[in-house]
Amino acid sequence: MEIPPEVRAAPLEVRGTTYSGDDFDSAALCGAPLVINVWYASCPPCRVEAPALKAVHADYGPPGVEFVGVNTRDKAGPAAAFEETFGITYPSIPDPDGAVIASMDGSVSPNAGPTTLILDAEGRVAARITGAADQSTLDSLLDAVLEEGA
Repeated sequence: MEIPPEVRAAPLEVRGTTYSGDDFDSAALCGAPLVINVWYASCPPCRVEAPALKAVHADYGPPGVEFVGVNTRDKAGPAAAFEETFGITYPSIPDPDGAVIASMDGSVSPNAGPTTLILDAEGRVAARITGAADQSTLDSLLDAVLEEGA
């Protein structure tokens, strides 16, 4: 679902500590689009969409689109195994208590995995995909958000 700029809600503030121990704060990324993918390792649609997310990260990450995962269930070991299996190199924040999801102000349902949000350069939700995201949809939505800043 694409959200036109004129009706987007206030910027989201997503914060947490990644599995590698680094602090993550979406507010520090303002000025660049951000892809947030909510996932967990044993989620079948998460496994289906992982190759698309890897490809989109490879295509859009270098030009300046930021990516972060929010893992709703896994400890570090299963999360790392999933990321290694699928070649996911962007960071993920563990969220077993749902605090990160709750901070997304209703943009993601508490038990909705996978869900992908695309935030515009101001940190506002510009698009939401509920269920497995495919590469062509992600490409199209990211292209539209990048066009806004051009």
